[in-house]
Amino acid sequence: MKGLEVEGFAIAATITPRVIPEAKLRELFAVSTVGMGGISLLITSEFVVAAISAQQLRRTYGDVVAVDSVDLEVQSGEVYGFLGPNGAGKSTVVRMLCTLASMTSGRATVAGYDVHTQGDQVRLSIGVALQDAALDGKLTGRETLMLQGRYYGLSKQAIATRMEEVAPLLDMAAIDRKVSTYSGGMKRRLDLAAALMHNPEVLFLDEPTTGLDPISRAVVWDQVRNLNRKLGMTIFLTTQYLEEADALTHRVGILNEGLLVAEGTPVELKRKVGADVVVARVGADPAKAAEAISAVTGISNVEVYGNEVSAATADGASVVSSVAVALSSAGVEVAELSIRPTTLDDVFLEMTGARIEVEE
Repeated sequence: MKGLEVEGFAIAATITPRVIPEAKLRELFAVSTVGMGGISLLITSEFVVAAISAQQLRRTYGDVVAVDSVDLEVQSGEVYGFLGPNGAGKSTVVRMLCTLASMTSGRATVAGYDVHTQGDQVRLSIGVALQDAALDGKLTGRETLMLQGRYYGLSKQAIATRMEEVAPLLDMAAIDRKVSTYSGGMKRRLDLAAALMHNPEVLFLDEPTTGLDPISRAVVWDQVRNLNRKLGMTIFLTTQYLEEADALTHRVGILNEGLLVAEGTPVELKRKVGADVVVARVGADPAKAAEAISAVTGISNVEVYGNEVSAATADGASVVSSVAVALSSAGVEVAELSIRPTTLDDVFLEMTGARIEVEE
């Protein structure tokens, strides 16, 4: 294993989805040749640090707190999702991590570089596709990708190779048309392809499928999976789609009103709520229905949303009859009573007291 020898002690890493070059290691560890009792230090070029790390990240606009003391640790090779409604602060976090917005306070590193003091290195290491595609309508799709490649110093051959590799994202029949003639979905897919032209170490996707039709959404999902599984690329995505976070991410952070209120794998988060959810849709007086359901043994986390009352439980089949009896005894008119598996929407509801309202 190729390494960097320094007098001192030995460090070796066992996880190697992404590697840190020797020059970067020397910078990170401020290597010197001072001896430490004659023991030899070996720092390998496969030593891995977090792909994204943030401590007490905060952003305010006057008296408005957009992001409130967020701590993050995203490992190399991980797909991490920020889940939350519009206005939760997701895009603001992404913009700070991408050096597009300054922090009011806190510290962050991306790809091993300090966001505040090493912005140029951060920008060379990342790919970014924001909510609003930054595309020039006067260029064709091909010209857009070629220009992006030149920005990052790629050779003509490298650009041609990368265009072939990102082709599955694109409508190749339209590659030589002006971007101004593209549909919204085509523009978002071209923007994502442009963000991948230099094969970044970390990819930021800010609500990448918002507004896309189901077919385009599936194409983006497949590409995200391929980038992570085949290349080990670290991907940080924000989304308001519960199924997207569930399907794509290794871990999810739930952001609400600028606060990180929960974090974990989708399975872990759902397990905290319960295996099943009993849902009662009532004709009137949902508060009375919630009170009746709360008294049933085995029921927890009863929530009211409109005329729908949901209750988490470890085993829906074993309690649904008791729920029906409790509602009948309380004189509650029930339009529908059902059982379903726990979703991330239930997790969000428990953590914030509200559901995510998707806005296209």
